Amino acid sequence: MTKTQIMAALSEKTGLGKKEVVDFMEKFVDLAYSEVKSNGEFVIPGIGKLVKVDRKARMGRNPATGETIKIPAKTVVKFRVAKATKDAIL
Repeated sequence: MTKTQIMAALSEKTGLGKKEVVDFMEKFVDLAYSEVKSNGEFVIPGIGKLVKVDRKARMGRNPATGETIKIPAKTVVKFRVAKATKDAIL
């Protein structure tokens, strides 16, 4: 589904206007970003959670030349799917 299709479907199911649904989703996403940035995780009940993870530095290989290179440490965001979601879908 595209973003427009998702917003239209939510609008139909909730009885809210499309503009209200879009506004709500934008605020929800902003909240998720700020919570992950400050607390390291944001839980979406029944779906999963966004988690900030620190990756260690490691050695890698340039696939074009085969040269060994050092990959620096960095922080990444991962999404962990909730067990309830896995059970419902699978």
